[in-house]
Amino acid sequence: MRIQNKITILSAILFEKKLITMSKKIADNIKVNTQALKDNGGKYILCLFVSGNLPNSASAIVNIKAICEKYLKDRYELEIIDIYQQPDLAITEQIVVLPVLIKKFPMPKVRMLGDLSRTEEVLKGLGLV
Repeated sequence: MRIQNKITILSAILFEKKLITMSKKIADNIKVNTQALKDNGGKYILCLFVSGNLPNSASAIVNIKAICEKYLKDRYELEIIDIYQQPDLAITEQIVVLPVLIKKFPMPKVRMLGDLSRTEEVLKGLGLV
């Protein structure tokens, strides 16, 4: 057998092992995330950063509250943070665009920008569809 063929076969075997390892890690992460969600009472932890009473910020507040009440009834914590009143939190979270919703839990952490009027996109970001 030629060296080239041996290398190709070894590469395929290593790739297959890597895929198996990655699959196991993903499965483990799902188990951990599911357990953490149960431990947290099954609640989503969300932070919405807004800028005062600007129209997009006001719309984002109304939209995310409606989405949460419809799809996450009693299973969420929503913190609304006005960067004018709490600028240190905006710096800590490295906020550069407003409004922005951060899904902190369950993992992975996801950021959604804008007025959150596209319900389907918000539900995807929350991992609900």
